Amino acid sequence: MRNGSLADHLFKGNSNTLDWNMRYQISLGTARGLAYLHENGDDCIIHCGIKPENILLDIDFFPKIANFGLAKLFGRDFNKVLNTIRGNKGYLARNGFMALLLITVSTNFCN
Repeated sequence: MRNGSLADHLFKGNSNTLDWNMRYQISLGTARGLAYLHENGDDCIIHCGIKPENILLDIDFFPKIANFGLAKLFGRDFNKVLNTIRGNKGYLARNGFMALLLITVSTNFCN
């Protein structure tokens, strides 16, 4: 992407290219993208790897979610305990990481 990743701007000396309004817009756009993955369509897509390195920024700094290598596809009727943790420890939901499992994905993410 034209403007690299969010990580490039936050951690690699480019931090002054993003003012607080831009950071807010990137956060909001990322949240909307995740909501779309979770709520639209017949199935629910859980990314399992959201981190600044996986948020790419286009020419207008609109965020694009990338790297779906760990993503999982669940039907709307999914209601099962996952017994393996996927994703990056630093970016997992605190309650999911502390319990070492994610419970009722359909209730938490797909309703």
